[in-house]
Amino acid sequence: MKIPFRAIAILIISSLIGVFAYQAYWLVGLYQSMKKDMDNTLLETLQLTDYNELMARCDSLRIHGDRHGQIEVASNLKDKVKTTVSMADTQSHSFISMDDPTNATVDKNGSIELLTKYFQRGIHSQLDLFTDVNLQLYDSLFTHTLALRGIAYLPHRIEMVNLREDSTVVQAISNPSTYIPSSKAECFYYNYDLYNKMTYRLWVEPTHRVVLNQMQGILGTSLIIVIILGISFWYLLHIILRQKTVEELKEDFTHNITHELKTPIAVAYAANDALMNFSSENEEKRENYHFIVQSQLNQLSGLVEQILTMSKKERKDFQLHYETIELRPMLEDIISRQRLKSEKDVSIHLQMEGDISIRADRTHLSNMVSNLSDNAEKYSDEKAEICIMCQIQGKICQIQVIDKGIGIPHDKQPYLFNKFYRVPTGNRHDVKGYGLGLYYVKMMVELHRGSIQVESTPGKGSTFTLNIPIK
Repeated sequence: MKIPFRAIAILIISSLIGVFAYQAYWLVGLYQSMKKDMDNTLLETLQLTDYNELMARCDSLRIHGDRHGQIEVASNLKDKVKTTVSMADTQSHSFISMDDPTNATVDKNGSIELLTKYFQRGIHSQLDLFTDVNLQLYDSLFTHTLALRGIAYLPHRIEMVNLREDSTVVQAISNPSTYIPSSKAECFYYNYDLYNKMTYRLWVEPTHRVVLNQMQGILGTSLIIVIILGISFWYLLHIILRQKTVEELKEDFTHNITHELKTPIAVAYAANDALMNFSSENEEKRENYHFIVQSQLNQLSGLVEQILTMSKKERKDFQLHYETIELRPMLEDIISRQRLKSEKDVSIHLQMEGDISIRADRTHLSNMVSNLSDNAEKYSDEKAEICIMCQIQGKICQIQVIDKGIGIPHDKQPYLFNKFYRVPTGNRHDVKGYGLGLYYVKMMVELHRGSIQVESTPGKGSTFTLNIPIK
């Protein structure tokens, strides 16, 4: 069962849209996931940078040796967390206790992430009593940590904010120094003391550009896949449409060629029947009927020869049979046959200076000129005026078939020599043919190493020129 072309096209287009939609859905989901990971990365980088800044300050205190002491953080893991700082020079002690038991910070899976965060905050709170936070160092460490995580450049501003004093900015530093957060900038917070009083605030522009840069490889690959799929589906539709066109052309060809073959057979049968029954005593009639039979058989032979020739040509084992041809007798014979078989009032004459002979395949050269003269008659009005001209131009023999018919529109002329192509004739349905004549002529003249040209003006007529090398 044949599936209609429309159904196939709808199925292919629907499949393509489905693939594109799923690809877009997957990419959007990936983007959202990576955007969330980016936000988490920034928060984690704030915490890690805070730890590195703490260690740097501790190292600085130890190296300078201007103060001596130790910071102790301990937990009983049951009820309290205490942080003790003692300095050797003052023998002072500081004790901080948390009302919430430590096990409240440990989840059921035994994670110590929150516990570690509280320890870090405890150290921070005690170390800040002896030395201030180095925000410039913090920003440098933050930028370095981002680079280690594959984010080489991210304009940002870092601030220290006192949440208890109506978010008063204590210090601020931008990287680069000219960066000013826009109205669309996003901010991230990291509280670094036990009392949730002090926090780092990070300002960055929306990170979608960074995420898209990280997705460049995936986006590029997806785009290539989409392009390949689109081209593949388009080519598939093109092939299917072409096959549909070929099938339609074959059906038209079968219908037309059947009609073209039956017509000369029917005429030959009628003439032969008249010979057998009605013209035994009239010599002139008998000769006319013989000529009609011969002419129709020649026409039938020409049609069959064209079809067989094109079939052989496509098998690439076709060869021309060259011989020396006197053009005048051949062209005069073509004109006589054209006048006899024509159903119109045909005025056809030959213009030729002297005798011209060339080497060519007689059968195919005769068929080429016959096809052109047939077309000149078909596409003329009730009275067809046709002229066949033959002349030598250098080493080229030019055979021109000129008519004063309806002409050929300029936009249709590039397709004249395509296989199965027929010029639309509007409401006229009396033009016979099957779209192989001009295709055959072009194929044969090129096998003779020549060419064919056409000049036509709608309403004024057409001129077809065969250019055949003289050998």
